[in-house]
Amino acid sequence: MTRLSRSFILGSFILALAACGPEEIASPGTGGNVIINNPPATPTPTPTSGDTGVTPAIGCPTIADAQGLTDEGTISGPEGEWRVCATPLRFNTSSTLPQIEGLLYRLPGQVNVGTDGGPAADDSDGLPDTNVTLTIEPGVIIYAAGSSFLNVTRGNRIDAEGTEDEPIIFTSRDNILGLNNNDSSGQWGGVVLSGRAPVTDCFEPAARPGSVDCERQVEGAADPSFFGGNDPDDDSGSMSYVQLRYSGFVLSGDNELQALTTGGTGRGTQLSYIQTVNSSDDGVEFFGGFVNLKYLIVAGAEDDSIDTDTGVKANMQFVIAAQRQGIGDTIIEADSSNGLEDQTPRQNTTIANATFIQRRDGDQAVRIRGGADYGLYNTLIWDASTAGTPCIRIDNSQTVRAANAGLDDVGPPRFNAVALDCGADFRDGSGGITAAQAEGIFDGGSGNNKSFTNTLVNGYLNGDGENNFADTFDVDSLGDFFDDADFIGAVRSDNDWTEGWTCDSSAVSFGDNTGSCLDIPVFDD
Repeated sequence: MTRLSRSFILGSFILALAACGPEEIASPGTGGNVIINNPPATPTPTPTSGDTGVTPAIGCPTIADAQGLTDEGTISGPEGEWRVCATPLRFNTSSTLPQIEGLLYRLPGQVNVGTDGGPAADDSDGLPDTNVTLTIEPGVIIYAAGSSFLNVTRGNRIDAEGTEDEPIIFTSRDNILGLNNNDSSGQWGGVVLSGRAPVTDCFEPAARPGSVDCERQVEGAADPSFFGGNDPDDDSGSMSYVQLRYSGFVLSGDNELQALTTGGTGRGTQLSYIQTVNSSDDGVEFFGGFVNLKYLIVAGAEDDSIDTDTGVKANMQFVIAAQRQGIGDTIIEADSSNGLEDQTPRQNTTIANATFIQRRDGDQAVRIRGGADYGLYNTLIWDASTAGTPCIRIDNSQTVRAANAGLDDVGPPRFNAVALDCGADFRDGSGGITAAQAEGIFDGGSGNNKSFTNTLVNGYLNGDGENNFADTFDVDSLGDFFDDADFIGAVRSDNDWTEGWTCDSSAVSFGDNTGSCLDIPVFDD
């Protein structure tokens, strides 16, 4: 399959969406009752004039699930006219969504892959697995509106593996219609992977953290969906070469989804080459379980770019997180729930070869708190704000105490070969942790540079300073997941892994890619 030339945008559209949400937004799993009203079937807007290159597919394909796809007619946007095929609200049989020229798939509400198989890998919990896999072919475009989102339930899988030439795109209805602008966000829910690996902060207060009885809730009581359990090797499937655009719909006043949420995913889950664009909440948030992710781009998130919580064990390498100008909270927020800092498993997140670009005049770029264990290696933190946002803040005595195996605690945060290009390097945290203490922990690492001036090219690509950093860290020593990389930052200039599958936004633009995130790429079948 080859990518067609992009069509010209004809006519004009009113840029009418400027999404915003409450300042304090809790993420899925906070509990509470949430009533989700599924959006109505997509109406057919007035088509644009002229031959724009896309003509609708003849009809919807047949899938293995007996419910089938619902043909909702056509929808028109700047690229032309598309056939719209709505998915079932629950896939009960393993099915494939094929890539067909002139066809889009729509999520008509909370779309579940399979039925929740419960926290145990066997039937001891009374919930047998349905073993449903949703396969999404390269080049498929799926859109949604409002509270609609995709949830892969426990005991079921997603197989969404795009290619460099034909990424899989999840986006919003308004993106299809050509109505978005650079600040559009929060137009649909996102993608949730629900696994049965151990978590903390249990939904049932009497449950023991990290046990089969410890579960958390993805969203509220209208259609409860849980994650967590006792299988660290659980497999929720795979996602690669995937774009997630304009997500983060507010389900209620204190419950909002991210572009990508994992809850209790296990070591069998495979994630790579994922780009999130303009999430109105976090770009990605990982609750408990295990996450191993290479090649991540978080662009323009309005809350935290990378949020980790409730006992997750996460490894990430080659990460770009870039804010829009004046928008966003922290690049990193790492914590445990308040008052539950010593529940185990304790969070332990390791990130190597990252480029973090903070553009908001805020409190800090990186915040580590709540007793979380955290390590940054071969990483650049650049404060590009106007007011000099501090690079690093550390909170709480539990976060900086010595290693304690009984508490699953590996000690204070680790910084090795981290370069700071910030107006202020450190700031006082809460719980009595001062900027001087944070600086002392940073200075205790190896190869760190508090006086670095970045040499990034085109806003993301390493320059000489990053490629030839004086004292990089041997990330091979961190474990088998990590690749050898003798540079700091995410993208070495002679190996631009962003090419081909990404889209450009106001937060970060790449070279040879599928074009602007405001446009819909056109692939053949």
